[in-house]
Amino acid sequence: MDISILLLIIGAVFLGSLMRSTFGFGDSVVSMPLLALLPIPFSTAVSLVGLVGCTVALISIFSGWKNLDRAVLLKLSLSTLLGIPFGLLLVRFAEKRWISLILGILLILYSIYSIFGSKRRQKSIEKRFKNTKYGIPFGFFSGMLGSAYNMNGIPIVLYGTMSNWPPRTFKDTLQSHFLFSSIFIVLSHFLSGFWTKELGTYFLSSIPAVIAAILLGNYIYARINVNKFKQYVLFFIFLLGVFTLIDFL
Repeated sequence: MDISILLLIIGAVFLGSLMRSTFGFGDSVVSMPLLALLPIPFSTAVSLVGLVGCTVALISIFSGWKNLDRAVLLKLSLSTLLGIPFGLLLVRFAEKRWISLILGILLILYSIYSIFGSKRRQKSIEKRFKNTKYGIPFGFFSGMLGSAYNMNGIPIVLYGTMSNWPPRTFKDTLQSHFLFSSIFIVLSHFLSGFWTKELGTYFLSSIPAVIAAILLGNYIYARINVNKFKQYVLFFIFLLGVFTLIDFL
């Protein structure tokens, strides 16, 4: 095995895990483009990011279970299960680049609207999203995009910002949902034959970097101004949109 390739894989995993542990999302959008530059199969990259994301969520959930929005989490999780089989169909019948185009435009438009849009209109959306039934379609698309492209975080992040969750609730509810959805997404990768000996080597080699990223991410998160947290999240949503559009190109 080429050690330089292995180190680059570990570096990509570290950066994605750092993003995830700091803000609660964004690991796949950081790691996947970097892994795509390396000479490893796409299925291996998808499975590696899925396994690492599940590991980060599992470790993070132990310190944050008290801050969960359980009513929302239940609806998100159940609807996510429904979306997972449709994601496997999406991989078979839809080109990823067109999905990237639609998601990229959506994320950029939403972040711009949230930053510069009417505060009254945003308050109206927040009030409407107090009804947890609005989480059902977001959970469905999370499962679909997660099993297809490891993009299960995007719909949940949008739902969380529309609902204006407090920072701790935002991060911990996301991690709890990701743990639930990741278990089934990882299982779908296994059943689809994506697991290989090389994947096991990459994953086990990355564990120390993942733990280091979690510790560093928690350190950074603890020092973020609570009042500016949503602004940072919206900024990163904008960046996610840009990176997703780049993936289209």
